[in-house]
Amino acid sequence: MGDIASEDRAALMRLTEQVSMLARRIEARGDERFTSENLAKEPDTGFISLTPRHERATAARDNGSLPPAALIREIIRQRQLRAKFFDAELFADPAWDILLDLTAAQAERTQVSVSSLCIAANVPPTTALRWISQMTEAGLLKRVQDRADRRRAFIALSDKSVAAMSGYFAALRGSSAVI
Repeated sequence: MGDIASEDRAALMRLTEQVSMLARRIEARGDERFTSENLAKEPDTGFISLTPRHERATAARDNGSLPPAALIREIIRQRQLRAKFFDAELFADPAWDILLDLTAAQAERTQVSVSSLCIAANVPPTTALRWISQMTEAGLLKRVQDRADRRRAFIALSDKSVAAMSGYFAALRGSSAVI
């Protein structure tokens, strides 16, 4: 099972790197939505936004004061990079990996399936499911039924967690902390 988890981690890291490269290509291509003017730092945050200015007000209202999803995905990529140099089990922190992945999804306004969240947790599926259950019981996560398929559920941050993650990232603004 360890080999499968390592393969999943490596695949996820490659995918994250590809998404970052795609974002850089879009910016270099000069897509009007991704001009340097539109990628200016958000006021009072210091974070670079990949969201066009006219879409930011809606996103900010929906997501509290979360940083841009691209920044959160970069933090996730950096955390996964450690597995190239150290034993991945040394840094197992499934609760934090789950919170980061769901925070990015909240900023992207996308839904996360249970199976996808298990992969993002970077631990065996049974361990991830146990963490998801505990975090849901603690009020950090919420289950959202799939309207198209009642057998399927998505996991999202609770309002309490959105506020906590917003506060956490607000406290980090202006620092050079590594997460």
